[in-house]
Amino acid sequence: MNQTRPTIRILPGHHKRVRTGHPWVYSNEIEMNAAAKALPPGTLVRVMTSHNEDLGTATFNPHNLIAARFLSREGDAVIDAGFLAEKLACALATRAALFPEPYYRLVHAEADGLPGLIVDRFGDTLSVQTNTAGMEALAEPLRAALNTVLQPRSIILRNDTGARAQEGLPLHTEVIGEGIDGPVTVIENAVRYRADLVGGQKTGWFYDQRDNRAFMARLSPGKRVLDAYTYLGGFGLAAAQAGAADVTCIDRSEPSLALAAQAAEENGLAARCHFERAEVFDRLDALGRASEFFDVVICDPPAFVKAKKDFAAGIQGYRKLVRLAAPLVAPGGYLFIASCSHNVEAARFHDEVAQALHAAGRTGRILRTAGAAPDHPEHPLLPQSVYLKALVFALD
Repeated sequence: MNQTRPTIRILPGHHKRVRTGHPWVYSNEIEMNAAAKALPPGTLVRVMTSHNEDLGTATFNPHNLIAARFLSREGDAVIDAGFLAEKLACALATRAALFPEPYYRLVHAEADGLPGLIVDRFGDTLSVQTNTAGMEALAEPLRAALNTVLQPRSIILRNDTGARAQEGLPLHTEVIGEGIDGPVTVIENAVRYRADLVGGQKTGWFYDQRDNRAFMARLSPGKRVLDAYTYLGGFGLAAAQAGAADVTCIDRSEPSLALAAQAAEENGLAARCHFERAEVFDRLDALGRASEFFDVVICDPPAFVKAKKDFAAGIQGYRKLVRLAAPLVAPGGYLFIASCSHNVEAARFHDEVAQALHAAGRTGRILRTAGAAPDHPEHPLLPQSVYLKALVFALD
């Protein structure tokens, strides 16, 4: 038994959910005495029931609602570079079985047994987010483990997320190892994209839509395609590579569109791809007023509901997006709509989209209901890890 590791105790009657494998303990479930409150954020603790039953080892932050996050179900587990390397090796083996090339999300936080950690792999470069005080406290052994398992040329620390602010952590971006002199290559579905890992959104790329991009590409040969919120051309370039006759990509970010246009040129797709800088709602409205039609319309917006307080406005945003996008779909065409807001449950998203389609005067069938690609696994007891919802409609 680790005599030096602090112990926190779960209040009587509050241990059942944790005992059955849930990865979190909330602050209102813990005996938050003076000793517990005094522990520095990120401290490794032994978690026990009020009857001294050992529940495991967790990282602890007394200042957050999610106070304890489990790393092991053994209270005396040694949490060091070796432990982290074993977790990374397991995650790597799964991704290597799924993908032929080293471009994927390597670690997806709790679902891969490493709460608060995100690692996206771009060949020999890693984009890393440590989003909790516990993972931040393990920064040095984590770096050693990454070097042991992957030997990366560069590690980009994208520690500029809102989750870190909630944990009381500073926001910063840092390059470790060899510097990078610009955007890196991302290979996905036979397309070579360009991503800015230092200044781009999140980790620089969104691997979660990989399978959905491939599905929409299969619907696109010979078609006129509209890709709204294109970011780096993810859906649009995949459609063009699959044989789309004409692709229009819309985004408000000029740097992102420049990288998308560069990728189109490098893939030999520039003649069929057009890039427009605009606010998506405004541009969709203008296209509708001009009676423009597309065979395939793709809407992959950013999170409209980043927090529960944004719920009402965000739901209204999804409704408006569908009402503007649906009239642009030619009869017999396809509409893709997604939400990456984990605060919007799948059933609610489905209902809101269906009602908005009806309001737009369109009917059709759902061809596909999907979530994130398999390099974004879901923790079976953590509904919060199920965030991406995507619907594909064939419209009459």
